[in-house]
Amino acid sequence: MQTVYTAEALATGAGRNGRTRTSDGRIDLGLAVPQEMGGSGDGTNPEQLFAAGYAACFHSALQLVARQQKVDLGDSSVGARVGIGADGQGGFALQVALEVVLPDLDEGTARALADQAHQVCPYSNATRGNIDVVVDVAQD
Repeated sequence: MQTVYTAEALATGAGRNGRTRTSDGRIDLGLAVPQEMGGSGDGTNPEQLFAAGYAACFHSALQLVARQQKVDLGDSSVGARVGIGADGQGGFALQVALEVVLPDLDEGTARALADQAHQVCPYSNATRGNIDVVVDVAQD
């Protein structure tokens, strides 16, 4: 791989109850364990950051494959839900559900584009074989 960009972030404090900041200062957030995991929930958490990044990246991949095929996506969006839980082996695991919304396209075209985006998206490529990722296609 020929790297064209590298993002850099530093986590400090108490991990999930600490702080994270990117080297350029554009992200500077307090972190907190979610209430569902026994924390205060008074900050963002790594799963929210991962969901935001994956949704944006997948949407860009979707736009790329649509442009290549000269398909107008119309008012498209991608949502991501990232779950965390015990993996049954003493550790933790993630799961991802992506919802691709393409209200202006027929179901077959929408599904084909979502499947192609899943092959192109760097997040999808990084998680493939490591994290369960489900890609759903909807029209609303």
